[in-house]
Amino acid sequence: MRIVFSRKGFDSASGGGPSPIVDGRPVSLPIPSSRYSRTSWADLGLGDYVEHASRRRHKADDLCHHDPMFTDQGECLLGQCGAAQTHLANRGVEVGDWFVFFGLFQAAGEPPHHRIFGYLHVAEIINLTDCAAAVRQKLTALDHPHAIGLHARNDTIYRGPGKVATAASPGLRLTVPEGPPSIWRRPEWLRKGELSYHDRADRWLPENRLQTVARGQEFVADAGNRAAPRKWLESIVAAIESH
Repeated sequence: MRIVFSRKGFDSASGGGPSPIVDGRPVSLPIPSSRYSRTSWADLGLGDYVEHASRRRHKADDLCHHDPMFTDQGECLLGQCGAAQTHLANRGVEVGDWFVFFGLFQAAGEPPHHRIFGYLHVAEIINLTDCAAAVRQKLTALDHPHAIGLHARNDTIYRGPGKVATAASPGLRLTVPEGPPSIWRRPEWLRKGELSYHDRADRWLPENRLQTVARGQEFVADAGNRAAPRKWLESIVAAIESH
């Protein structure tokens, strides 16, 4: 089993600021769209939050990259392409693996921090360049940006059960209490050398802390058949689904 820590949503580089925590609920703001979108932030009911987070650099009616997409049927669709998709493929991500989505969040009057806000349990991997036309049409009808127009020759959609958190549970926070956002309270099962893009020994700090890389989207941990990662993942899913 692989667990992918997948960075998504607004931050200082993508969008202009952290996603908000509103009335105790983390609200992940999709990043701006560069192409192939039919969805605005206003369509998602996020217009006011985006204008505030971006200091009005982005407007409510601007188009966004609505991905990952969570449906009312309890399903998640994640599109990936280019170097990030190549990395996932090279790391062997397959049906049965998990994505845990994290991003930069900030509650009013508090410093920003990284936290997990959703998950996807992969049930299907769809290669958009050679899938059946009917499959792509159904995905296009959902307005998924990777189905509307190909972003790269390896455009892929990961699909399966998924959900977003409705409360900012302490158990979903990654950043250590004293910050900064990039220093995480590392899960005890995650050992040195087991997280892609984090091979440097000096990133693995004392007291179960981890200095994460500044950029990057998909960080893959091969958990194998160990019990500890599964127990941790169960606690993350339970925290997301508890409200």
